[in-house]
Amino acid sequence: MQNLVTVFGGSGFVGVHAVRRLAKAGLRIRVAVRNPNLAHTMRLQGDVGQIDVVQANVRNEASLRRALAGATAAVNLVGILRETGRQGFQAVHVMGARTIAAAARAEGVTRLVQMSALGADPASAAKYLRTKAEGEAAVREIYPDAVVVRPSIIFGPEDRFFNRFAEMAQVSPVLPLIGGGTGRFQPVFVGDVAQALALAVTAPEAAGQTYELGGPGVHSFRELMEMLLAEISKRRFLAPIPFPIAGLIGKAGDLAGLLIEPPITSDQVAMLRTDNVVTGRYPGLTDLGITATTLDAVLASYLYRYRRGGQYADQEDREMAAI
Repeated sequence: MQNLVTVFGGSGFVGVHAVRRLAKAGLRIRVAVRNPNLAHTMRLQGDVGQIDVVQANVRNEASLRRALAGATAAVNLVGILRETGRQGFQAVHVMGARTIAAAARAEGVTRLVQMSALGADPASAAKYLRTKAEGEAAVREIYPDAVVVRPSIIFGPEDRFFNRFAEMAQVSPVLPLIGGGTGRFQPVFVGDVAQALALAVTAPEAAGQTYELGGPGVHSFRELMEMLLAEISKRRFLAPIPFPIAGLIGKAGDLAGLLIEPPITSDQVAMLRTDNVVTGRYPGLTDLGITATTLDAVLASYLYRYRRGGQYADQEDREMAAI
């Protein structure tokens, strides 16, 4: 089918925005997910009949081939931030990526886009970043001209970074600064990442490229927490946590993760030991013709709900000041 793109993991945070962007580009999209009944609203991201939702599992090659049948391009957005049961980094980031690439090749797909992560490195101490790099290599063995996209921390209305710490600030008088909060990040807006993914599918010059996606500003973790607290109009103590202590907390989180979502894992602590900024060795948003969106332009649009008074916080503050 001409101009058909299969998007694996298309119902996730980045996936929804990527599917919407691909639909605006006039492409037909097949969203491949493990549980289609939980992703029925994806069809609303485009015109009638433009988007379909199908079942696929990275462990089942037959389901992948069905999802890829007739597609000219595929985007793999499947990934996890922590391991739970059979959903391990090796299984999802490496074996899953390889299986998708093999199935895509068997179905005659001509363009494959692989979502990785900024800092992906086969020598990384963090298993997440190590397996992301291994996944890139596995895909490139099958598709030398695959497009790899490496974003920094992604922010936007449904993110699990600013929202997570904003939720924590609702109930805790303290926000932790792992390693003292000196680690640097280059947050990138989800809409910019979605646009980059769409161009990775459609632009001929993107073939074989690796793109590092970072926003226009580099901030320490402490600065990001200060920006967050300013947006939600709350004062919280920012407590520096040395890495040795953070490592112990992470190990406790690994055990707790068997039952609940932990505040942090040992692998995430390992990731925080290195800066998460673009290296400059690869093309980025500018090379794709995308002007990076600033944090200031977006944060207030969704963090307002954590303020006292919500979207009417400014009006309420003025009324209180007048009393």
